Amino acid sequence: MNRRSFLRAATGAAGATLLRPDGVWGNTSTPADLLLRGALVYDGTGAPPFEADVAVAADRIAAVGRKLGVAGEVFDLRGLALAPGFIDIHSHTDRALLVNARADSKVRQGVTTEVAGQDGSSMGPWTDERLARIQSEFRDAWGIRIDFRDLGGFFTRLEAQPPAVNLASMVGAGTVRGYVIGEEDRPATDEELARMVALVEQALQQGACGLSSGLEYVPGASATREELVALAVPLRGTGLPYASHIRNEEDGLFGAIEEALHVGRRAGVPVQVSHLKAQGRRNWWKAAPALGMLESARAAGVDVAFDCYPYVAYSTDLGGLFPVWARLGGTSAFLARLEDAALRPRIEAAVRDKVERLGSWDAVQITQARSPALSWATGRRLGELAAERRTEPYELLVWIIREDRDRTGMV
Repeated sequence: MNRRSFLRAATGAAGATLLRPDGVWGNTSTPADLLLRGALVYDGTGAPPFEADVAVAADRIAAVGRKLGVAGEVFDLRGLALAPGFIDIHSHTDRALLVNARADSKVRQGVTTEVAGQDGSSMGPWTDERLARIQSEFRDAWGIRIDFRDLGGFFTRLEAQPPAVNLASMVGAGTVRGYVIGEEDRPATDEELARMVALVEQALQQGACGLSSGLEYVPGASATREELVALAVPLRGTGLPYASHIRNEEDGLFGAIEEALHVGRRAGVPVQVSHLKAQGRRNWWKAAPALGMLESARAAGVDVAFDCYPYVAYSTDLGGLFPVWARLGGTSAFLARLEDAALRPRIEAAVRDKVERLGSWDAVQITQARSPALSWATGRRLGELAAERRTEPYELLVWIIREDRDRTGMV
């Protein structure tokens, strides 16, 4: 029996009310490889915890109850809590699992299943040019060989070298757009859209568990509503969701939510609004109306849900401090706009407004820089770095973006 079945079945096993008079749920006739003895079991349903043994045979929970007997390996968990593994439904560790299959940071939090391919970006499909860049990156940084170019190949690689966690992946609408159109900021032609739809269909056949979009990122930000609907149509009837990092989580929150709902209605598919938030103090009042929009849509028949994270920071690219319009067209176009005297004041004003909503320049912490020459900035806050270097924070930000070619991370 898998973990999901255990969640359902163990509900009746809470407290002293087990499924059988002898206080055992499951099959005790199957020899157990592993016995977890005397744990306080939280079954994941919200029911009160109960003390029990849990027997595991192969990779399945075989039985739950008291005094189950012996097994090949026994762990005494008296005084400890035991729960089914957590499912991280919005994960970005698809790349990381190729570097560290132990997945320590997730396993130590109790995560056993992850859903990756989020925010419009997935491990393929990749063009020859994109594949060459990724191969170079993995080879130079970690000495790892990348021998696949689509999700089917990625899944095959994971099956050959299984990580410590289970992994499912969506196909990224941004990745698909990048494969067909590149980073050009324009609508797809009919022929290009047909090719993109075919790539989504292929990814679903290879095992993708849905379609994701990242509409604040390049190239996903260039997608029209009609493009998103067309890419989501192959999901119809499968039960698989369209998950969206919506186009705006700040001043334009309501319109961005409506766009996600529009895709769900037109394509006839479930919708997942990723990491729902009303960002910036001036937008906090929008949280309740945003929830109201989702509740009204559900009442009207749209299968929509959302997720959120339980902390007040977010992790993304440092370039995310700049307005989307300034980043459209890819890195070269973005860097050129930073040098455009006619655009510079407008860009700077937008960035300063964003930082003011975040609180201050010290609210921005650099998490990684690709260029070794910028290693001194990793882990530091923009405000304190600017003070140390006796420069203006905005000018330092632009300089880092240029030096690292917009590959710097922040939280």
